[in-house]
Amino acid sequence: MLKLAAKMLRHRKGSAVATLLALTAGVVILMSMGLLVESGLRFEAASQRYAATDVVVANRDITLTTNGQEATAPLPEGGTVPASMVERLRQVPGVATVVADTSVTAILENGGATGHGWSSTVLTPYQLTKGAQPKKDNEVALDERVAGSVAPGDEVPVLMEGTARVYRVSGLVRNAGPRPGSDASPAVFFTDEHAAAVYPRQGQVDAVGVIAEPGASSTALVADVRKLATEAGVKAHAGAERGVLEQSADLAASDTLINLGIVFGGFVGLLVMFVVAGTIGLAVRHRRRDLALLRAVAATPGQISRLILTEVGLLSLLSVVIGVPSGWFATRWVRGELVDRGFIPNTFPFSGGALTAAAVVGATTAVAVGAALIAARRTMLIRPTEALGEIAVEPTRNSKIRLFTGFVTLAGAIYLTTLSTTQKGNAALGTALGMLFALVLAVALLAPWVNRVAARLLGPVLRAVWGDSGYLAAANLRANAQGMATVLTALVLTVGLGGSIWFLQDNLLRQTVTQIGAGMLAQHSVSSAAGLPETALAEIREIPGVVAATGVRNTSIILGAGQGGGVQAIDPDGVEHTMDLQVRSGNLADLSGPTMAVSALQADSNGWKVGDHAKVWLGDGTPVTLRIVAIYGRGIGFGDFTVTNDVIAGHTASTGYERILVRVEPGTDITTALADVTGRYPGSTVTNTAGHTGQLADDLALSAWMNKLLMGIMIGYAAMAAANTMVMAALTRGRELASLRMVGVTRKQVKRMVHAEQSGLLGVSLLIGGSIAALTLISVVRTLTGQSVPYVPPLGWVSITGGTALLALLTTILPIARLLRVPPIAGIGIKE
Repeated sequence: MLKLAAKMLRHRKGSAVATLLALTAGVVILMSMGLLVESGLRFEAASQRYAATDVVVANRDITLTTNGQEATAPLPEGGTVPASMVERLRQVPGVATVVADTSVTAILENGGATGHGWSSTVLTPYQLTKGAQPKKDNEVALDERVAGSVAPGDEVPVLMEGTARVYRVSGLVRNAGPRPGSDASPAVFFTDEHAAAVYPRQGQVDAVGVIAEPGASSTALVADVRKLATEAGVKAHAGAERGVLEQSADLAASDTLINLGIVFGGFVGLLVMFVVAGTIGLAVRHRRRDLALLRAVAATPGQISRLILTEVGLLSLLSVVIGVPSGWFATRWVRGELVDRGFIPNTFPFSGGALTAAAVVGATTAVAVGAALIAARRTMLIRPTEALGEIAVEPTRNSKIRLFTGFVTLAGAIYLTTLSTTQKGNAALGTALGMLFALVLAVALLAPWVNRVAARLLGPVLRAVWGDSGYLAAANLRANAQGMATVLTALVLTVGLGGSIWFLQDNLLRQTVTQIGAGMLAQHSVSSAAGLPETALAEIREIPGVVAATGVRNTSIILGAGQGGGVQAIDPDGVEHTMDLQVRSGNLADLSGPTMAVSALQADSNGWKVGDHAKVWLGDGTPVTLRIVAIYGRGIGFGDFTVTNDVIAGHTASTGYERILVRVEPGTDITTALADVTGRYPGSTVTNTAGHTGQLADDLALSAWMNKLLMGIMIGYAAMAAANTMVMAALTRGRELASLRMVGVTRKQVKRMVHAEQSGLLGVSLLIGGSIAALTLISVVRTLTGQSVPYVPPLGWVSITGGTALLALLTTILPIARLLRVPPIAGIGIKE
């Protein structure tokens, strides 16, 4: 059987190469995507800050129950632990040391660092290399990585919470933990009392580290600590769990890669399996004569099945040999691109591959075998004496199961279309992509009927334009409706993907920039990574010519079911002069105390209206109930939620405003005055808000790069599948074209006939694919922005339609031209 299968593949080189190409490209894509996700899943963050501890009590996520379903979400600002936990943990048997850890962002001349109390040096641990520990509030011990040329006794300015303080260096310290050369943030250490005083969340601590006595039972200690933590509503972390408490760049990269798999993995996998199944199914259909001849000479259905399995197995094995190493190298290239653009650090380890390879090989082979057996099913099951007659003409009847499934899929796609209008953000995007694939799948299932209906409708048009050749083209489209189903599906898939998901990012980017540009009334922005205090806001408001100044700090809140949204916390005094949120109902003037304004998108999604009370969780997990006082339209540009700074006070990891928006009277120049203010607050800068919008556009374009990379892979693979399919379909028409020429049809008429066929098929594909793309775009854009007309970049549709038309024409006309060079008498005997 192996020799026969190999001979059959050599005899059908065209279909074998096409099948191998589809399989190999699919393996490369799935292998690359799988390696990214597997690396994210395998990554275990090694504890750095808490390396010397046995247990760490912290509060980093929140679990909410909505409609009986639990969902866990990370706390955007990092939760806190009551300071009273320190004394309770000291009473646990077997505990030697309990240390409360607080963290504040500190900026020095040689870079950023994290400030802690001196007692927390034992958690890593850190050891003194020079000098002594700080004993006064004006003393600090510096990590050697940020000390530079500074020595004990020198004075250094340290910027914290928007205020620069001068400290005397008492000593230098070095990380003596198991990973001293890690990329963890450098640390600076104050006295415990001073660290507690500058910590913004009084009465709370970031975490509590527990170190066991020598010889104490680790199991019993962890169990006792977990019990106390659960009673306090926080969690205890031991062993490898401690690594997830530290917000390292590697841990963020792991989350990015896992989310990448969640958002795109299913769609990429579905696309690859869809293309592989279609290509192999078409290849087997083109070999029906071979299979029928074997049946006619008494080959049993089991032998035919084994032959097909052997052939597909050989092609799958070859695709794996080529595709798995190629996928590994492709992953290395993608990793390099992600590192260069700052999505993941260069230190992030890429590991695994065996599980991904096994899963990819198993899934691809299973789909290939299934598609081949389904395509050859009827030829295998009919009686041998009827086999050759069965394949002499294209079957006109199709499975009722296929028809039923097609309509069910179409109904599901319509349901998803409705659902996409009620969701928001990534959920709406995911639903729209699901709707896109459901519509394409429905077209694939209903393609034979679509082709027949289209052939009847296009018949008069084709005859009017191409005359007798148009008549033949319409007849061919009707007769080959089943065989051309795969071609139609491939073209629709290319147009649908290219015309929808590629332009989604352009719409989001454009809408964000547009909303900020239209809503930003302030001309200047004073910003600082360390935060600007209230005194800076007051000074700016006193500058002559300033109409209004609004302090803004960005954070996040959590809704039910783990969903969240961006928040801008502001000082509302004069906000109507610095930003126009496009208020649709309510009034921003009522924004005071426990209130919030929400975007129309969030209001519609949650069924809120002005006057309602909404229960939300702040960034540190604190539950609050806020009254909705306004609903506005520019949520993409300014955030889904707007609250006063008082609402989040004490619930963020740092204090101060990230930026202050300044509106001045027309013709007033306050550049010098603003420079004087920023001079008093080190680390702050002044920018023009127009320039800020341009920088934001660049940042958004960079963040959209990853999505467009994956979309480009999907669109490219779909286009390759379309080209592959159309070349296969064209090259199997040798006998048909030779028959036409034998009865007097000229080469010119044949070419016109093929042109007419392709024009008709291409027109139907563009119409259906374009409609699917437009429906997808409209659903998402209307959900996210409220606009019914999506934005398509200049020449966008020209590129999609022109590229598809060129692809269709080249992959059909060139193979047909080759077939027409064969004399008709020789073409009659040519293999399919």
